Amino acid sequence: MNKNSIPKLITAILLITSFAIARDGATREEVVIKCHEAASMITSKGIDEAIKQISNVHGPFVWKDSYVFLMDLEGKMLAHPMQPELTKKKHVLLVTDPVGNAIFVHFVNLAASSNSGWVDYLWPRPGQTTPTKKTTYIYRIPGQNYFVGSGFYIDGMMY
Repeated sequence: MNKNSIPKLITAILLITSFAIARDGATREEVVIKCHEAASMITSKGIDEAIKQISNVHGPFVWKDSYVFLMDLEGKMLAHPMQPELTKKKHVLLVTDPVGNAIFVHFVNLAASSNSGWVDYLWPRPGQTTPTKKTTYIYRIPGQNYFVGSGFYIDGMMY
């Protein structure tokens, strides 16, 4: 192997690794499906059962590198499997991402005005502390003052 082929080999390894990581990450379609499944559960089984199921880190609403969370239109986090400490706050409206975006304010405003849509921001992957680009789908439960959200990480993502 000559010294000119080493950079090519390293580039090939990095590309293969990034594609493998991208395949393992949640997709846009999956987060929409999971949000609608959670909304259906809230409608059929009630808010208490939804809080229990969505809060469960080993439950059906945690998969790959994503999860569903549940909030109300007042900005109260009702269920968050990866950061349950957020549910202890009166509201999360003052929480910002590393560049100062009041992401939960965006979530509440979107749910209240449009019932569903997407918000881009920075947030760490589960188990990590370094923020990554993320886009989250917000879906308001029809006829209720609750909404669910779930997102996927954009870095290295193919969608």
